[in-house]
This record gives sequence, C-alpha cells and structure tokens, in this order.
Amino acid sequence: MLASSTRPGSAPALSARPRRIRELLKAGEPTFSFEFFPPKTPEGLRKLWRVIREIEALAPSFVSVTYGAGGGTRDLTVEITERMATDTTLLPVAHMTAVNHSVRELRHLIGRFAAVGVGNILALRGDPPGDPLGEWVRHPEGLEYAEQLVRLLKESGDFCVGVAAFPYKHPRSPDVDSDVEYFVRKCRAGADYAITQMFFDADDYLRLRDRVAARGCDVPIIPEIMPVVKLATIERSEQLSGAPFPRHLAAEFERVADDPEAVRALGIEQAQRMCERLLDEGAPGIHFITFNQSTATREIYQQIAADRMPAAAAARP
Repeated sequence: MLASSTRPGSAPALSARPRRIRELLKAGEPTFSFEFFPPKTPEGLRKLWRVIREIEALAPSFVSVTYGAGGGTRDLTVEITERMATDTTLLPVAHMTAVNHSVRELRHLIGRFAAVGVGNILALRGDPPGDPLGEWVRHPEGLEYAEQLVRLLKESGDFCVGVAAFPYKHPRSPDVDSDVEYFVRKCRAGADYAITQMFFDADDYLRLRDRVAARGCDVPIIPEIMPVVKLATIERSEQLSGAPFPRHLAAEFERVADDPEAVRALGIEQAQRMCERLLDEGAPGIHFITFNQSTATREIYQQIAADRMPAAAAARP
C-alpha cells in the first residue's frame, strides 16, 4: 500500500492509490478500514453521510458497506457504494450475499457494481432473514455456499474478492476443524483476503491464523474490531460474533457497570490494546465496525496512528 494512502490528514490523488484490496495488502503496510451499514430511515442516511465524511478525513485504506439479510437493503447498499466510489476519495468494498437470490439476480448485481467502478466485493453466504440462526434455505436457482459466490465473482471480471473468517467458528459449523476446511475452500475458490467476524480476545485471532496456516493457506486475514462502549454490547456479543464474551474481560466491565463513561473508556482502552497486539503479531490491518458512529473508532485509530505514524499524526487536522 502506498504509505501516503493510509495516513490521517492526507488526501492523495485517486490515481495514486491502489484500487484493489489485494494490492494494498501486498504492499506490506497495515491497512485501516471502517464498516458501515445501510440505515433504515432518511435521518439515518443523513447521519451516515456525516460519519462517512468524518471518516474520509482520516484517509482510511478502504471502507465497506454491509448487505442486509435477505437482500432487504440491496439497492441502498449499491447506491451508497456508488456514491462513495464517485463522490468521495474513499475506496469502497461492497458486501454481497447469496441469500434469497438466483444466480441471474447475482449476475445483475455484479454488473451494477462493475458499472460504478466498484472492484472490491466481500462475498458472504449470508444469514436467513429475520433470524440469523434460523434454517438456511438455498434459493431454488441460487447458490448454496460462499465459495460458489467467490467463483461467480471471479468468473465475472477483475474483482478483488474477500470472504469471512471466524476466530471462534461459524455458529453453523459442527466443529473448529470443519470451519477451517470451509474457509480454506473459499480461499481455493479464489478469495484474495478475508475479514474476520468480530472477536474480543486477540488469542482467538492468532489461533485461527495458525490453524489456517497449518492447512497451507496464506490468504491475508484482517481482524475485525468493535469497541465495547455500552454494556448492551456484551449482552449481544455471542449473537454478533458467535463466541462467548471473554469472562476475564466481562469482569473488568462489571467493576465499572454503574458508570457509563467508565464503561466507554474501558472499551476504547481494551480495543486499542488488542489492536496494538494484533499489529505487533503481524496482522495485515484492522477493520473497525462503526455501527454508523465514528467517535470511538476514530479515537482508537488516531491513537494508533499517533503511536505508529507520528509524522502523520502531526499532519492531522
């Protein structure tokens, strides 16, 4: 990755920046990226664009836009991604799922992304609409597995394709070994990189990386981080990540449970500490979940930048 493209406060010309995530990762410098989701209301959309502009000022490596279960936000995902590609300096990655879509519909969607110059797509099988842990039913003219979606994208053009990885394991996988096998299949189908599901213990990521490497797979795996800024996040963490929240960390939050500001401060401190360790251990970057709010993730990113890129931090507005 071009060094200038990752430094907060810089705004390099688009022509000077790699336009595929695989190019960024091959350059060897850590990537820093942020994830958004399509909002459900006009006010939510206005808020999202305020947050996007705040993140844009940091010149992240890339940003991603999620895709609603069952395709419910498909059009809005495309619209947001298109506007990012044409009206901002950001490099967008569109999420794409196989849920409730025929292959014909998927090809049409791929064409829409290609038409607006979006060459980076995160290929996911996706969760059933309404209940993420409910029965997964393949569309009668659709795809069964994420690896099939990876192949479809690779056959359709010069797309850089990312896939999901699960530090604990996917809730539907019978065991850890099977989960690794499913992941390796996606990589062999042509995936260029992976982004993990969120986790709260760096060792979970490191064990995943070791398991994948033991299978002879060297696809870069970017850890996904979400700081705990409210206790409600802990309560939902197992549903969100598929893994139980670490007991030792839960005990730290319990000690400050009556002080919301202390909970937020602890969450930011814990997430930053984990990011630093992951980077020290060779993680190729950090992918932040924002939930369409930038404050906590910006604080963490800017502190990491100050620690690791002091010259860039000095140039920050």
